[in-house]
Amino acid sequence: MSAAEPPAGPSAEETAALARGGRTSFFGFVLRLAARFPFLFIAGRLYGAEALGRFAYATMVVELVAMFATLGLKRGLAEDMARRPDHQTHSLYDAMLVSFLASLAGAALLIIIPDLVFPGAQITPLERLFPLIIPAIVASDISLAACAFRHDIGATVRARSLVEPWVLSIAALTLAFTILKPDGLIIAYLLSMVAAAAASLMPAWRSYGAPHGWRPHPGQLARLAKRNIALAGADIAEWGARRLDIFILGRFAPPEIVGIYYVAQQIASLPQRLKSSFDPILAPVLATNLAQGLTTKAAQHIRQVGFWVSAAQLGVVLALGMPGEAGMGLFGPIFAGGAIVLALLLLAELFAAQAAVAEAALVYVARGRNVSWSMAGIAIQIGLSLLLVPRYGGEGAAAALAASALILSVAKSRLLARLLGAPVAGWRWSLLIAAIPAFGLGLIVLRTPEPIQLTIGNFAILGTFAGLIWRFGFKGADRLLFARSLRGKSYPPETAPSP
Repeated sequence: MSAAEPPAGPSAEETAALARGGRTSFFGFVLRLAARFPFLFIAGRLYGAEALGRFAYATMVVELVAMFATLGLKRGLAEDMARRPDHQTHSLYDAMLVSFLASLAGAALLIIIPDLVFPGAQITPLERLFPLIIPAIVASDISLAACAFRHDIGATVRARSLVEPWVLSIAALTLAFTILKPDGLIIAYLLSMVAAAAASLMPAWRSYGAPHGWRPHPGQLARLAKRNIALAGADIAEWGARRLDIFILGRFAPPEIVGIYYVAQQIASLPQRLKSSFDPILAPVLATNLAQGLTTKAAQHIRQVGFWVSAAQLGVVLALGMPGEAGMGLFGPIFAGGAIVLALLLLAELFAAQAAVAEAALVYVARGRNVSWSMAGIAIQIGLSLLLVPRYGGEGAAAALAASALILSVAKSRLLARLLGAPVAGWRWSLLIAAIPAFGLGLIVLRTPEPIQLTIGNFAILGTFAGLIWRFGFKGADRLLFARSLRGKSYPPETAPSP
């Protein structure tokens, strides 16, 4: 540790802040989980796999362009605000303006070429104008990033875990019984994104207020965009790696297969949301420490969050993956065939967790190399997908994603450890100690009827893992994640170093 770095006390305070932010966002994850399953059930049962596959492809394209349009500012805004502590409001409005202009350009492109969004189908007027939702998505992302910089994680929970998913589910259910049913999923998505944008802009306005004295300067806007190009590339690479499988599958398989894969992907992405629960608070903490040259503290926080994420994800992966056939069958008999896809995608999320946590720091200390590795991962995924998808369909797409995620996880963790001069891996042997008995119980659960698998079985597997990891894995600062009161506690940032 450098001489400039403070002792453990301040790090403990930051660890507590990470715990509070992660705990708040985890509550949001539970709420989002409660809304995501009803939507998948409604879409699968009332609209069918074909309509769901078409919806999945269209929203994938729109969200990809929205990701381009944010120009990396979902994470880069924290760094810009840290550089301009006296002009944070101006920083927010600079980011809003430059991303809004980029979103308009992206929307215009998709409107001109609608086949990019709805390939091989008759385009309705509503579908042609569907890309106009992109500015709302971008405005929501930038607003929530600004709120997170001031540790207002509740804004993200309300917008992303309450407003967006519940409006989507309720609207899809309502429209399924009207003459608008052919476009029901698309309309429901539009309504949910507009509602989420409103729920994001209001807290940002309350926190930062009007832009008094702010004037847009083309030079400043250009520098902001240029500074975040590498960060934007990292965001797009990470996001693209999670959507590229849908794109390739859609080119080789009919919409029904894409719809089944989409349902499996949505279930499998739930563990990934556990990691993203820490993103809003992790980015400001890392940006602040790295700006001050406190690399050892940054590595400590990476290890701590990495362990929290791995522990939470592994338990969820076991609970969702082992009774996967029964779970997929809830959305319709045709979806039960996606059980293997679900298992492979859950493994991919588990492999990707450490890479994603490491990237939270790499985007500040090695943007170029981080993007290079991300692009290499996408190249590996594309090569494996083109080899496996034509022969194995959805299973091939999921296997390609899992393999590329594992390679990236190892590469990015080692790169970050070398740059920070400290270990960053969140793996501990206690994870294996807790997983083996839970897996054994899962094998017993699979011998029971499906209703038992989806009720008692799920909770038994998760409860066994949680009890063991709490007993043998969570020590000292680890338990801050569940502490209701942190007053008077002085834990070091971590108490069990990773090998």
